[in-house]
Amino acid sequence: MSAQTLQAAQASLAAEHAAVYGYGVLGGRLDEDRRAEATAAFNAHRARRDALVRTVRGLGGEPVAADSAYALPFAVPDAAAAVKLAALLEDRIAGVYSDLVRASGGPLRREAANALREAAVRAVRWRGSGVAFPGLAERSADGTTGTDRPTGTDATAGTPAKAGAAPTH
Repeated sequence: MSAQTLQAAQASLAAEHAAVYGYGVLGGRLDEDRRAEATAAFNAHRARRDALVRTVRGLGGEPVAADSAYALPFAVPDAAAAVKLAALLEDRIAGVYSDLVRASGGPLRREAANALREAAVRAVRWRGSGVAFPGLAERSADGTTGTDRPTGTDATAGTPAKAGAAPTH
């Protein structure tokens, strides 16, 4: 596998770390009905994170560690904001997995495509509507481009509290 594959796997891992953090924040602000959905998403992201740790090691890399805290992209004082954050988390996760799909092949590509699909489905459930090309910001209806999509540690929950890195592409 190439250095590009390792970099995309590391970015996906960093995004999963951030998603786990984000779901930890938003879960307590949801009503009982949506809390079960958030718990399932939290557990799915933890499982993907753990699998990516093994993947990065298998590619010869040292897995990126989670930050101790992340700056959220907006305040999450209530259930409505928590639902909005959950949809954003899933949109951003789909973005980094689309990068991993492009950078990899074989079983890793299939896993990345499955993760992208799962994130897109969760985003639809949270938002109540879908987007034409999940994970491809350059094709989104809101006019953002692929260069607008953050990657790495700021890919899902915002920037790390300790001042995050700039987007890589």
